[in-house]
Amino acid sequence: MRTPTLRAYLVRFFLAALVILFNAPLFAQEKHLPIIDVHVHMMKVNPAFASDMCPWFLRNMPGGDPTLPPPSFLNTDCAEPLKAAKTDQEMHDALVSTMKKLNMTVVTYGDPGLIRKLQKAVPGRVIPGIGVSSSKDMTVKAFQDSLSSGFYKVMGEVAPQYQGLSPSDMSLDEYFSVAEKLNIPVGIHMGTGGNGMANITSPKYRASLGNPFLLEDMLARHPKLKIWVMHAGYPMIDEMIALMGAHAYVYVDLAGFIWSYPQAEIHAYLNRLVQAGFGKRIMYGTDLLVWPKLIETSIGVIENADYLSFDQKRDILFNNAVRFFRLDESKFK
Repeated sequence: MRTPTLRAYLVRFFLAALVILFNAPLFAQEKHLPIIDVHVHMMKVNPAFASDMCPWFLRNMPGGDPTLPPPSFLNTDCAEPLKAAKTDQEMHDALVSTMKKLNMTVVTYGDPGLIRKLQKAVPGRVIPGIGVSSSKDMTVKAFQDSLSSGFYKVMGEVAPQYQGLSPSDMSLDEYFSVAEKLNIPVGIHMGTGGNGMANITSPKYRASLGNPFLLEDMLARHPKLKIWVMHAGYPMIDEMIALMGAHAYVYVDLAGFIWSYPQAEIHAYLNRLVQAGFGKRIMYGTDLLVWPKLIETSIGVIENADYLSFDQKRDILFNNAVRFFRLDESKFK
């Protein structure tokens, strides 16, 4: 057997170098453009209710019968349902992995211990929020002390609709006064709650209390308050557009309905907001609960929207949230 010459070794080395050079993407992946999810829930997982779910699970909402058990809230009849996390650790690990992979920052609400754990895992990428939906949740002083501590940066999710209250109900007014005084942005639930919400889990829930116009009295009392309407006030698009036209400090997020309703309906609603001129005031959100893959599923809705330009997609996924939450964009580069 002939011994390879020095020249043969050099040729082999040169060819190997060319392979590495021209296939560089296989060995090094470019960093993902930053994404901000403004609507992430951090709650302890209850295995009894952590069932798998189909995306766009409200694409078929059959009626029920009062003599029978309430209709199922979640649809699981699809080829690839989204898997639910069964433990807090599983949910934490999946969220951390996704945040690192997609270069994500999240605005999150829920259990303070879980939020602090997430902050430790992805430093500088977690913005905690605290919500008050009725005066029974906490006193005004306790709320102000919580915001003044510096840990919480956002008031949200505020969801009086589930309590049978308008967001302009005076029982909540002092809380909004605190947020206005401290220059804290506020996220308010407006819109639907799902198929048969008032029959299944929230008897005080009223669809009429999701009307964006109900925010006007509160906004008039607090003219310097900056709010975003969660779920974009779906399905009340005309009212949402009118409210945003009248109030320059009102933004929306796409959370919840972006993975719940039929895709044609989602795109029609989003496209209408953009056509009406509000592409700079729409923020991406998931309404993340116990299904980690909701993030990729909902981001795909934005990224595959052929009626949105690249710049419009970047506004929704990142730029608008930077502006709304007054973040330092240089920290994301």
